Amino acid sequence: MKVRSEQRTGLLYGFGAYGMWGLVPLFWPLLKPSGAVEILAHRMVWSLAVVGVALLALRRWGWIRELVRQPRRLALTAAAAAVITVNWGVYIWAVNNDHVVEASLGYFANPLVVIAMGVLLLGERLRPLQWVAVGIGFAAVLVLAIGYGRPPWIALTLAFSFGTYGLIKKKVNLGGLESLAAETAIQFLPALAYLLWLGSAGRSTFGTEGTGHAALLAATGVVTAVPLVCFGAAAIRVPLSTLGMLQYLAPVFQFALGVLYFHEAMPPERWAGFALVWAALVLLTWDALRTARRTRAELGRRTAQAAEAAPVREAASPS
Repeated sequence: MKVRSEQRTGLLYGFGAYGMWGLVPLFWPLLKPSGAVEILAHRMVWSLAVVGVALLALRRWGWIRELVRQPRRLALTAAAAAVITVNWGVYIWAVNNDHVVEASLGYFANPLVVIAMGVLLLGERLRPLQWVAVGIGFAAVLVLAIGYGRPPWIALTLAFSFGTYGLIKKKVNLGGLESLAAETAIQFLPALAYLLWLGSAGRSTFGTEGTGHAALLAATGVVTAVPLVCFGAAAIRVPLSTLGMLQYLAPVFQFALGVLYFHEAMPPERWAGFALVWAALVLLTWDALRTARRTRAELGRRTAQAAEAAPVREAASPS
């Protein structure tokens, strides 16, 4: 009973995390007339403040000494900070320049990119359906490039930067709150220096557009940290397969907002490109569920065999 309750709680946290990530396109336009780089810098500065308060409340500081003593992990953390900076900056720019639909495509395509990176960088072998899905994804990029009249660079940048970020984070192996604290600590000084330069040049909107605008810029830290905390709470309560299904909520919400709320154009060739991506994701999801089911069945069979063999071994052993 307790396990079911924990899983229900985990699902709520998961819906909360991906729901907030899916609805975040509604937030960034509120920060105009701030430019994307200024918003990005505020996000870095205020995110560190928020996670710093959270870590102080939880008294979780021991990981800092351990991280500093390991130059390779520290370098990887710096690389993760650089990659997520690109991801955040491009996403904010895309939303505030009427490219919400293409931004959602980046997160739809992310699983395909992760698989491709696994093959190219880690030498992983794909199952037949995964090859088919990657092939369909490549075809989708070509169709969308024809439809847009250019490669869908926003989607590709978001997909590859987030895929690279995930790959680096696996190697760093830090908790969600701790990794965000480490990454924003690395981002903090350059971001603060930029904001101070904007202020000295008279180009900062913080404090010149009213108290409400300043409060919204400060809220970028909360907008960044809260979904991540919910995601961390979900990750320890629900199976990885469930979490993998939930990840599609965010781009679905983003796509719906782009089409229905921001009224972005969706000509036939763009629908065709998205349909190919969705078909590839259906194949990937079905293949993953089928593989997980087979793995569980095989594990159950081996456990049953071991249980049957145990009495025989006990009987054969000398008393």
